[in-house]
Amino acid sequence: MPEISRFLGIVIRMYFLDHEPPHFHATYAGAEAQVRIQPVGLLGGSLPPRALALVVEWASLHQAELLENWRRLHSDEPPERIAPLE
Repeated sequence: MPEISRFLGIVIRMYFLDHEPPHFHATYAGAEAQVRIQPVGLLGGSLPPRALALVVEWASLHQAELLENWRRLHSDEPPERIAPLE
């Protein structure tokens, strides 16, 4: 599963040919959540509240890039790195 971003101890990954709806996986301190890209929101799993808030903020800022990476991964193309939350 390619890593597309990393910030503040949070790792963001996407799977090749993952199931719909478009989403990504975020891990932090042993917890993992699947986060829907549009609209941004928790799809499954869990993260500590502060980590989840940071992931949602980051995803809201990078929604177009996340959707493009979803398209790339479903076309057997490698994803692009996305800037971390600063």
